[in-house]
Amino acid sequence: MSEQAIQRGLRLEYATIAYNVLEAIVALASGAVSGSVALISFGVDSIIEVSSGSVMIWRLGKCADEAERRAQKLIALSFFALGGWVLWRSSAGLWTHEVPALSWTGIALAALSLLVMPALARAKRQVGLTLNSAAMVADSRQTSLCAYLSAILLAGLLLQGLAGWWWADSLASLAMTPIIFREGIDAWRGRGCC
Repeated sequence: MSEQAIQRGLRLEYATIAYNVLEAIVALASGAVSGSVALISFGVDSIIEVSSGSVMIWRLGKCADEAERRAQKLIALSFFALGGWVLWRSSAGLWTHEVPALSWTGIALAALSLLVMPALARAKRQVGLTLNSAAMVADSRQTSLCAYLSAILLAGLLLQGLAGWWWADSLASLAMTPIIFREGIDAWRGRGCC
């Protein structure tokens, strides 16, 4: 493996982790204040992305398939638990007509993530292809999925806050569940890079 590509991969993973920590804090705080299930779900997904990035940092320095498989399965279980929680909370929100408050902070965060995540995903994919690392390419796909979640979150927050559609936040959360479960399935079926 090229040492320069490994170092670039590490820098990208550290940047991803730093951004996702900030994203999680802002999303969870904004979600708690506004009562938005979609924002809270987005924040929890960011925490899972931090875990995934940490595994990749470890992976770039080692080649231990069994340890990677265990880590991937734990990450997959986290996604399944998050998907189940989001499905339950968003369904309950629709049933009880929960209306979260408008969150300008959440809207700004979703818009920023929609810009940052695709750029990070492209750079990670390039490094993964250079290193011939299936794990790094898979991690780039997870970062791309975060951009899709950002778009769904942004649409839900805008429709609920500006158009007054009380159900938009819960519907946006429901729209996130297939993506969350897909991330879990991909992590469960993951391949090593060796």
